Amino acid sequence: MHQGLTGPTHRHRPCFPICEHKSGRRAPGFAALRFVLRRLWALCVCGLVGGWALAGWAAAQGPLTALQQITALDNAQAKQALPVDFEATVIFSRGYENLLFVQEGEDAIFVRPPSHVNYAPGDRIRVHGKTQNSFRPIVVSDSITVTGNGERPKPVEASFWDLVRADLDCHMVKARGRVRSADLGGPEDGRIQTARLQLVTDGGHFEVDINSADKTALESLLDTEVEVTGAAAGKFDDKMQQTGAVIYVARLEDLRVLKREGTSKTALPVTPMDRILEGHRVTDTSQRVRVHGTITYYEPGAAVVLQDGTKSLWIETHTRDDLTIGNQADATGYPAEHERILTLADGEIEDLHIPGVVKPLNATWEQLAFWSTNSPVGHENDLVSIEGRLVTKVREPSQDEYVLDAGGRLFSAVARHPGRDAGGPMALLPVGARVQVTGICTIPDLSSITPGGYVPFKILLRSPDDLVMVANPPLLSVRNLIIVAGVLLLVAVLAMVWGWSQERKVHRQADAMAQQEQRRSAILESINHARPLAEVLEQITELVSSSLNGAACWIEVAGGATLGRKPGSSSGLVVTRELTGQAGTTLGNIHAASGKAAKPGTEAQALEMGVRLAVLAIETNRLYADLTYRSEFDALTDAHNRFSLDRELDQQMERARSDASIFGLIYIDLDDFKRVNDDFGHHVGDLYLQEIAARMKRQLRPADMLARLGGDEFAILVPDAHNRRVVEEITRRLVSCFSSPVEIDERSFAGSASIGIAVYPEDGATSDELLKAADAAMYEKKKTRAAAKA
Repeated sequence: MHQGLTGPTHRHRPCFPICEHKSGRRAPGFAALRFVLRRLWALCVCGLVGGWALAGWAAAQGPLTALQQITALDNAQAKQALPVDFEATVIFSRGYENLLFVQEGEDAIFVRPPSHVNYAPGDRIRVHGKTQNSFRPIVVSDSITVTGNGERPKPVEASFWDLVRADLDCHMVKARGRVRSADLGGPEDGRIQTARLQLVTDGGHFEVDINSADKTALESLLDTEVEVTGAAAGKFDDKMQQTGAVIYVARLEDLRVLKREGTSKTALPVTPMDRILEGHRVTDTSQRVRVHGTITYYEPGAAVVLQDGTKSLWIETHTRDDLTIGNQADATGYPAEHERILTLADGEIEDLHIPGVVKPLNATWEQLAFWSTNSPVGHENDLVSIEGRLVTKVREPSQDEYVLDAGGRLFSAVARHPGRDAGGPMALLPVGARVQVTGICTIPDLSSITPGGYVPFKILLRSPDDLVMVANPPLLSVRNLIIVAGVLLLVAVLAMVWGWSQERKVHRQADAMAQQEQRRSAILESINHARPLAEVLEQITELVSSSLNGAACWIEVAGGATLGRKPGSSSGLVVTRELTGQAGTTLGNIHAASGKAAKPGTEAQALEMGVRLAVLAIETNRLYADLTYRSEFDALTDAHNRFSLDRELDQQMERARSDASIFGLIYIDLDDFKRVNDDFGHHVGDLYLQEIAARMKRQLRPADMLARLGGDEFAILVPDAHNRRVVEEITRRLVSCFSSPVEIDERSFAGSASIGIAVYPEDGATSDELLKAADAAMYEKKKTRAAAKA
């Protein structure tokens, strides 16, 4: 989760994080007494008199002098800054990081020391300070006095689950694991040198943070079974949610080798890069968990974000179901963690169709960019709203990105869309406008996280409505004033030279050209978005007609319809241009009546523009139709392909579930087809497949669907099959396709096929089950046939 991070600013916090800001102050006089009496009454009702009585006594009578009294507090009590004065034994200390763990008997706690002093393991110290709330209560000390030195507490055996459940936080523990990595990570300025080990055990990974700079000794531990002794602690995200476990080890002697790997890393054989997966071994016993919240983000096939109050969770999912943002949902999956971020992997989402209430948090750049493991102030995966000035916007193949400036700090708002789906036009926001952005706050580069500092973030947009312009860009600027002054001066000179009549003429021409350009742009956009060809050609004839002051214009498509407006019987000269494609083929003709009000030569210019646009529209339409056909049909047999069958099968499955109908699936495998290819070549094999496919098509009903799955395998979808007998009757007709030999290149081929059938819902309730059932039935027939031949 934190591999690769170095330096003290990246150290993991214990399960009692060090707060960057002090909180709470001692309630004086009567207010403190009233606070205690109020708490005593509430806990008498709840049956918890003992704990609150202890806290009240400590606040009113004096400091808590026993560590057991302090660890018995909860966060609400610790927040009252109760005074403490106790003795305990140091089990781990690192001064420059303000890390200090102490233990007394079976009680342990994290102490924030007043200075960067290192204490030796086993030191007896007297701590004077006050309590503070955190993940669990901690102590912020005013002074620490060393009173002696002795033995550290006896360590407790700890499993991976003991560590991640935080059962033994701050306690002296002993844990075992196999070393996966060993990296030096401490400062190089004379302070304590440290290293970081990643250990794997039966439950999972945990980290060992050890005070040692012996690189040779550490690197020799790779793949070695070790036992480490130290202080148990936790790792956190910016919401103070635990994301892992760490053991702080005071010295290299507290790491004991149990079983050393026989082969060093330099003696390992070199594995080809494309074969490294052969060394992968995983036994995953993770348990599925369920969470509940409101859907605040959905990217089909990739991710869902659920939010419940101040908690939010990124869920990796493969689902493409219709999920409604704003509805409550249940999600199940497997807990995971990646670079300080909690996630739910392989998520299954159930939309409960109940509206939820999640209002976006109005946040500043500093709130969203600040990352701290010391207090739950982070907003990773939260629904937020932030304002900024639009700097630029960029369209990329898979997303639209809007870069905004919030008080001199940049951030991005991203609208994701599939690779070839442009996702509609980008938001019509002028550069410089002030924009309010609503969406999910995420960290794009997890390796940039520095606890206690600012990290880059971006906002994931859910819809175009998440971008709202708050204010237009400022009009007054030096550049704009210079441009306006120049234009005014030019207009004044032109007005004096050409006069008011010429000025009006220029304005009319400019308006006409602008309208023509807008129409041409609209036509190009219609072509780009694959609008119906007839609609696009109508737009082209209207454009040409407007260029000729309303003269009639029409297009005759080769082998197709005539589109546009023809002139009346009394019209004058008609000008015609042929529509010739890039390959030299004639696509049709465009005609225009010669308008009386049109300027000489205008027809040629207007028709040339119409010819270019019409040719582009017709050829683009045909290319799109050809690509669509190729994506759904097999090029050799002209039957549907596997993709087309899967889509139709899913649709048929949905119809059958809604109206309780029955349909069948026939699976066909041609016998001995490989021998045809091997003996006579692929050309003959292709002709054989084409003939067999044509014969099978003739035996099917109009609604039946033949698909080639690949090679010599075919499938037939039989809708509206009232019973199994209908499917069996079609199967018998398919068998007749092989009753006569296939004649190819003066050769005769006697063929046969193995056929299996499956009927919904008798043989399967899902498309996968139905395909497997039909395939299994087919192979059973093939085995029976082979056994009969033997």
